[in-house]
Amino acid sequence: MHPNQNPKLDDPALLASLEGKTAQLKADLAAWAAELPAITMANSLGAEDMVLTDLIAREKLDIGNFSLDTGRLPPETYDLMARLELRYNRHLRYYTPQHEALETYTRTHGINGFYDSVELRRACCEVRKVEPLRRALAGRKAWITGLRSAQSPTRSALPEQEYDTTHGLEKFNPLADWSEREVWAYIRLHDVPYNALHDRFYPSIGCAPCTRAITPGEDVRSGRWWWENAETKECGLHVHSTLDGTSSQANEGLAPVKASQAPAEDKT
Repeated sequence: MHPNQNPKLDDPALLASLEGKTAQLKADLAAWAAELPAITMANSLGAEDMVLTDLIAREKLDIGNFSLDTGRLPPETYDLMARLELRYNRHLRYYTPQHEALETYTRTHGINGFYDSVELRRACCEVRKVEPLRRALAGRKAWITGLRSAQSPTRSALPEQEYDTTHGLEKFNPLADWSEREVWAYIRLHDVPYNALHDRFYPSIGCAPCTRAITPGEDVRSGRWWWENAETKECGLHVHSTLDGTSSQANEGLAPVKASQAPAEDKT
């Protein structure tokens, strides 16, 4: 277990910071739920997303909650899905890859073709994550993520609010300025369920073949796609807009996408 995952809960400075940020988070989530009825949260089942899930449930906010089931998640992630539903008495809405696209990819590139190049890894992410996300966000007015700016170099300039030009809707990153210690202090104080892999030095968890444990001193996302350079380590779900309106370099090479139309009334 990383030391940040077991912070000292009697640290006055940590508790004061967490109290202030939690109060602000409650206010922001309530305001967004009231102002944007077609809002949803993308739940990757990471520690940050579990903080958001817990707070949304505690405050009984009308905010949808969905997750992308890529078909290659670790068993521990599926276990957390079940525990989350029992704890909060609500079902996530799961989006899975289109089987024809997935079959085409594996027939063409092999079952583990994503190891062969950055391009093939991104193509796999496109099939398993990016296209399902388009369906999940279709018809929405806004979405919420658990991204933090300290997670990786590709997220260092992460704003708390941005316009998602790829999907044509508002995007909120309310934990952008939270530290890892603050995230875990919230989890410990409120007994929030979390992925068992976190206790085995997996601070960032994605698909099983693309995630490994890290060693002390490594960046928290160094276990994701560890065979790539840090500057390329994004799957395409989070394309940040630059001042000139173009997409950030972290997702260079991914084809632009358009969200299809779908009913917006289902908030699960």
